[in-house]
Amino acid sequence: MNPSVAHAEIIATFKRAESDAAHKFELIKAAAKKGPKAIQAAVDAAAKAAKRRDSYAKKLDALGVSLND
Repeated sequence: MNPSVAHAEIIATFKRAESDAAHKFELIKAAAKKGPKAIQAAVDAAAKAAKRRDSYAKKLDALGVSLND
């Protein structure tokens, strides 16, 4: 696999993780109506999604790929 294909795959994975993290943070707002346990579950899910997103961003940074939006 050449580097540009590997970069493209990581970028695509990062974009999915970024989208997932944004979605999970929106779920926190929806869970607010359902009580503290639902809020905590949504917060935990959002934190995990953000951690995945940041992990892929770190990998891309190590490869020298900049994702300035």
